[in-house]
Amino acid sequence: MMGRMTGEETRTPKSATVRDPAGGDARKAGAGAPRAWTTRLLVLGIVLSALNLRPAITSFGALLEEVRDGLGMSGSVAGLLTSLPSLCFAVFGAVAPRLARRFGPGAVVCAGLAAIATGLLTRPYAGGTAGFLAASALALAGIAVGNVLMPVIVKRWFPDRVGSMTGLYSMALAFGTSLAAAVTVPVTDALGGDWQPGLAVWAALAAAAVLPWIPFVRDRGTGAAGQAPARGHTPALRITRSRTAWALAVFFGLQATAAYITMGWMAQIFRDAGVPAGTAGLLLSLTMVMGVPLAFVIPRLATRLPHQGPIVLALGLCGLAGYAGLHFAPVGGAWAWAVLLGISNCAFPLALTMVGMRARTGAGVAQLSAFAQSTGYLISIPGPLLVGVLYQHSGGWGLPIALMCALMVPQMAVGVLAGRARTVEDEAAR
Repeated sequence: MMGRMTGEETRTPKSATVRDPAGGDARKAGAGAPRAWTTRLLVLGIVLSALNLRPAITSFGALLEEVRDGLGMSGSVAGLLTSLPSLCFAVFGAVAPRLARRFGPGAVVCAGLAAIATGLLTRPYAGGTAGFLAASALALAGIAVGNVLMPVIVKRWFPDRVGSMTGLYSMALAFGTSLAAAVTVPVTDALGGDWQPGLAVWAALAAAAVLPWIPFVRDRGTGAAGQAPARGHTPALRITRSRTAWALAVFFGLQATAAYITMGWMAQIFRDAGVPAGTAGLLLSLTMVMGVPLAFVIPRLATRLPHQGPIVLALGLCGLAGYAGLHFAPVGGAWAWAVLLGISNCAFPLALTMVGMRARTGAGVAQLSAFAQSTGYLISIPGPLLVGVLYQHSGGWGLPIALMCALMVPQMAVGVLAGRARTVEDEAAR
């Protein structure tokens, strides 16, 4: 359990092996790390990959009004687009471990980044809403495999630095999210004001991220993604028997719902209230960038508490306050609401931390993570779509914001249940 670790680092048994990702011989973890250039290349690849896991979403949110006008897109279809990330993450993320076992995680991550670059480059010019949706799905499929395999790669190649590498990865992900939200509108203006190159430019960042992974494409050795069970390996759990697993899955799904509603619609809420497009993008960027420092603070605090419920409640109350501000004073307190919603969205690193704390074994963590994320992303699909439908049919943001507030209440309730000091092995063993 993460709660029993010293600091944030994972204690690795001396008998564990670490493969040289470039194809070198496996070695004892206690006897040394992979070669220096390999380690640096992997760190670069992880950071660049994390930077690319959200710009496809937040760049679209910053230019939502222009894309809708350019494609003649209804509010309901726009809501479908804001729900598409959750659908793709649930569907394509579920097959990522199987692909990694067959082709190797490095090859799958490399292919996923290529898919992101291709999708981002083609979607503005795909010709109509259907083409935009298809190209977006391609990019999101690439993001989905990265979501699942980045933690696997960290665990496999940095088993003695899981905490620090996960923190670095989380910071890069939050920075990429906020960067796309902040600069998409100014970059679009600099490119002549056309939304199409303003969206397509993010393909360059994804293309650059492909390069560090090329040396690892041929590495197909067994590891965290494809290791065969050893003798004495903990038997598979009946994870659906665990109340903690279900609570964590629902918590993951509701926090993802809030996050994708925020990424997809918050800039538009501010713009409809009279905030200029560039400022609305900066406000969304501020919300996203709150995850950079808090990605370190919240997991460390969570592992020091016997019950994570107080953190869940604090984040939820920030969310309720931010939503109330959006409704009653969207312009006057815009920066304060952006900060509060950014704090609330840090339920994501908390959910990942609790996944590690609610299982005793590596196999249990893997099963719980797969169940919580796949189930959670499925739960999160209707939320952004429903916001779009309510917005279109009510003509304002009163009902959508009421929905956001209503969803925060069960998120806090199941988060408190998931934060109890219990393990899925105790609840779901055969």
